[in-house]
Amino acid sequence: MNQRALSILVVSLALIGGAALFIQYRKTHQRLGQPAVKVVSAPIYDPDGKVAGTNSVALPEMVGELTSQAEPVSRLVLEWLPADTTYGQRRYKAADGQEIAVSAILMGADRTSIHKPKYCLNGSGWKIEKEEPDTVTILRPHAYQLPVTRLRLVRDAQLPSGQTVQVHGCYVYWFVADRELTADHNERMWWMARDLFRTGVLQRWAYLACLAVCPPGKDEETYRRVKDFIADAVPQFQLTHGPETHLARSE
Repeated sequence: MNQRALSILVVSLALIGGAALFIQYRKTHQRLGQPAVKVVSAPIYDPDGKVAGTNSVALPEMVGELTSQAEPVSRLVLEWLPADTTYGQRRYKAADGQEIAVSAILMGADRTSIHKPKYCLNGSGWKIEKEEPDTVTILRPHAYQLPVTRLRLVRDAQLPSGQTVQVHGCYVYWFVADRELTADHNERMWWMARDLFRTGVLQRWAYLACLAVCPPGKDEETYRRVKDFIADAVPQFQLTHGPETHLARSE
């Protein structure tokens, strides 16, 4: 081995060793961040009624005039996600029958709790027709813009008569951590790595999602209702908020 090759080998080994030491240091000095959603000592259940977790994300029982009931966490989700994941799931219902299913997934020390939304939707039979970034105006504790991503969904459903019809879905999601908000999965991943590198804090990201099913032609109306629901619900359980914005007054 010539001198140049030996020098390259020594430098490479030094870099690898340094990286390994840094990773080990971060693991031993890593601190878990504070959740950005309210967590309460209330159990959440699996489909068989067994306790799946002793804590849960405190989704409100009522949002405006919509009542709700707690929903169990599916067995597939419980088997797939890490044991230190905290959940919150409720189904809200309006007087006219419109339902909005809300789920919250809060990671613990295992960062794999949070995943791309497309995986679960595709696994549930939904096809994503369009993805659009948007914002929802939240008025409490002050006015700010919550970044969200809207997915236009479609799938076939079978009626009791056996007839197959097409239904549409309005899916809206975002991610929140202590003092951080985004609706972009890649940005969330980058921020999580950045914070861990800079401060040694592993942020406890939460993934929030709302799903409302509607017939074809009712997509925009349903989306407006979901946005209104989010505006009313978020201040009741989310602890992080964005910078204050000044809303234009109507003349």
